[in-house]
Amino acid sequence: MITNRFKKPQVDLILTLVTFALVGFGLIMLSSVSSVISFENFGNPNTYLYKQLVFAAMGIAAWFVAQKIDYHFWKKIALPLFVISFVLTAAVFIPGVGFHYNGATRWINLGFTLFQPSEVLKLSIILYAATYFDTHRKDVNSFKRTFIPFCVLIILTAAMMLKQPDLGTFLVIGSVSIAMYFVAGLRLTYIASVLGIGGIGILIMIKKSTYRMQRLLVFLDPEKDPLGIGFHVNQALIAVGSGGFWGRGFGKSGQKYTGYIPEAAGDSAFAIIAEELGFLKIVAMPILLFTLFAWRGYTIANKCTDYFGKLVAFGITSWVIFQAILNISTMVALAPLTGVPLPFISNGGTSLVMILFASGILLNVSKYQNK
Repeated sequence: MITNRFKKPQVDLILTLVTFALVGFGLIMLSSVSSVISFENFGNPNTYLYKQLVFAAMGIAAWFVAQKIDYHFWKKIALPLFVISFVLTAAVFIPGVGFHYNGATRWINLGFTLFQPSEVLKLSIILYAATYFDTHRKDVNSFKRTFIPFCVLIILTAAMMLKQPDLGTFLVIGSVSIAMYFVAGLRLTYIASVLGIGGIGILIMIKKSTYRMQRLLVFLDPEKDPLGIGFHVNQALIAVGSGGFWGRGFGKSGQKYTGYIPEAAGDSAFAIIAEELGFLKIVAMPILLFTLFAWRGYTIANKCTDYFGKLVAFGITSWVIFQAILNISTMVALAPLTGVPLPFISNGGTSLVMILFASGILLNVSKYQNK
């Protein structure tokens, strides 16, 4: 009789199909949402699409490689990978290296494209946290050995992200890290203290930053300063509301022609998509796909008998889903504007490549979860 450990590893077909469906949907919608801004900047309505196609091809190649590599390999290099990504993220502050745009310094100019190292940092922290919690599994609730080092890691990351500034990325990294710590077995009292201290810290940072305070006030009252700091969120709400149930039709967004929504092809892509597709198609396509991704990802984590694999699967799935929820929430005024891309869909090469690479690792965990 053949036992499970001799069976050929099985690919999670649903996760694979959902991943490529999200990529395909993103490329199709990008051809529409980026057409106007692409023509204005390059004289060609498809320039952003062509660039994203190149990154999609790179991401698919990375996905293919990642789903072939035994995920335990990442445990061996988790620490150096985290150090390298942390150094690269800090390198954006070096004059002549970092690229400054729209009040933020988050990129490294490679000449032919912009590279955002914080996207690499997201994955490296997940892999390092999974390794760290696995190594300290017996004393995961130790205040000195585990809890304090974890807090130091989060504080250092927060300081660097807020210096850029990139509050959205920090919220994703911090939330996913805390969620992974909870799954690892952290006491609720520790979680409450982390959330309490983190909340106080965020409020202090908001109070000390004029633009963050203005964004919070606009979130509390979207009608406040509609031609100033509240302009972005109000235009996003107009776009989403204009779509109604059925949408205006593919390529027929009015907001993308006015140019009123900043980063229409990037962080604000969901608003244009909602205007063109409408509520019913939005629920039937991207939101359903993200729901299926969450189902398969968390099922893989739940079924995985390996502690490290369970944490990796949970962390990657939480990263994708929490970032999607945060992005969509900012576009419908359920959360303050933070500037995080919609996974698989928003224009951005580094984000797409890293999300696909992480999805490949998640698929590999599913292959060997019962081995």
